[in-house]
Amino acid sequence: MLAVAQSCAVVGLDGYIVQVEVDISQGLPAFNIVGLPDAAVQESRERVRAALRNSGCEFPLRRITVNLAPADLKKNGPSYDLSIAVALLIGCGRVILPRESAIFLGELSLDGSLRHTNGILPMVSVAKDQGYESVYVPAADAQEAALVEGIQVYAVGTLQELLQHLDGEILIVPTESDGQYAQSDCAGPNLSDIKGQEHAKRALEVAAAGFHNLLFNGPPGSGKTMLARSLPSILPPMTPGEALDATKIYSVSGSLPSDCPLISQRPFRAPHYTISNAGLVGGGRTLRPGEITLSHRGVLFLDELPEFNHNALESLRQPLEDKVVTISRVTGSVTYPASFMLVAAQNPCPCGYYSHPRQECTCTPPTVSRYQKKISGPLLDRIDIFVEVPPVEYEKLVDEIPSEDSSAVRRRVQKVRDTQRERFCGGDLLCNSEMGPAEVWKHCPLEPAAKDLLQAATKQLGLSARAFHRILKVSRTIADLGNEEEIRVAHLAEALQYRSRGVS
Repeated sequence: MLAVAQSCAVVGLDGYIVQVEVDISQGLPAFNIVGLPDAAVQESRERVRAALRNSGCEFPLRRITVNLAPADLKKNGPSYDLSIAVALLIGCGRVILPRESAIFLGELSLDGSLRHTNGILPMVSVAKDQGYESVYVPAADAQEAALVEGIQVYAVGTLQELLQHLDGEILIVPTESDGQYAQSDCAGPNLSDIKGQEHAKRALEVAAAGFHNLLFNGPPGSGKTMLARSLPSILPPMTPGEALDATKIYSVSGSLPSDCPLISQRPFRAPHYTISNAGLVGGGRTLRPGEITLSHRGVLFLDELPEFNHNALESLRQPLEDKVVTISRVTGSVTYPASFMLVAAQNPCPCGYYSHPRQECTCTPPTVSRYQKKISGPLLDRIDIFVEVPPVEYEKLVDEIPSEDSSAVRRRVQKVRDTQRERFCGGDLLCNSEMGPAEVWKHCPLEPAAKDLLQAATKQLGLSARAFHRILKVSRTIADLGNEEEIRVAHLAEALQYRSRGVS
């Protein structure tokens, strides 16, 4: 007897419908799974067998063949347990599915209860896009699945509960999204907690307003890390589309908190400098997303930048430009989004006190030169704003005059972001940093004096074409902060000041 149930697979961030076919025939008892299953899928044989018995169902002692179609798509993870169990029960005549088309997702425990399963959101999304009417998911994942509108989500606690529902003995009410995911106050330091460094705070505001990459350079204890960690407090909240994109990434990677079905705060990722290439960019045996994808629509903070592995840093060059990363391995190829804001911090030398006004540097000139050359020119060329962070003077540390609060800066940043969305007419572009050359010439008009200044600066600094366009993008953001349509000399001069390092 042949029976069929529907499930889903996830490749990268995309879901694919998988048809679970079960053939129960005469012969010696056997239970085989085909269709390119990995070890986790193969082990579902024992989970399904025990779950059926512990749910009061008789396991058929016949020759059972399970085919996961399409057979050329690799199947990973335990999310097929529930669909295999349902197809078996259909084949035995124990269950008759209702007329509406349904998807079954979830990992089974040996006692028949359903466990949390990674990647529920992209799987439910593809089910809705393919026209399915309902989806059965573990109760722990019901709120995540309910984020997808237009499909009925049934929260299933145990296999026995599902059988009673299908038999009409009980009714599982479709889950509705409770919508309790309002933006909360951002964690991390407030800008008012940072004494002095007004120029660095200004650069931080410009970077947040236009989503520009930023590098802090200065001695230990000057406040570089604290400035960077205060960035989330001035970033605007994510739009619903951005929140869903981030939630899909965290769902697939298994990083979605159990009490947070929707990622409502912009990601802020700060990996240690010992991170591997695969950990930063993504990859590994199962082609998992890396830190640059986990920081999509948020911030990737690299503290002690020169201490990172050179190859890992160089692998950032293409994602910084293209906003996506394609990972190709023998096992397959996936493309992940990687539109992140890079914020980095570094000391000027190994001891940290090169050019310090009071502390003596113990490094030799060749040591300082080698240390500063750890960051390649092409990578520095992709950074928009360079800021020197000097040590804070005593008078600033004991100054009792309160600094500007993050909430005030955040309102200005939000206003500029709204201006940019109106400028780009709700298209794919969200921020000034994402403009291409065509958009730069269209949206960055210069007054005559500013054109003369830009021409002189390009010749004197030897700017590359990339640096030239990045200066115009930063100038556009500075003009937006000043509520100006045209880029003036003051706006361009400030943007050029931020290129005092790393020009090429």
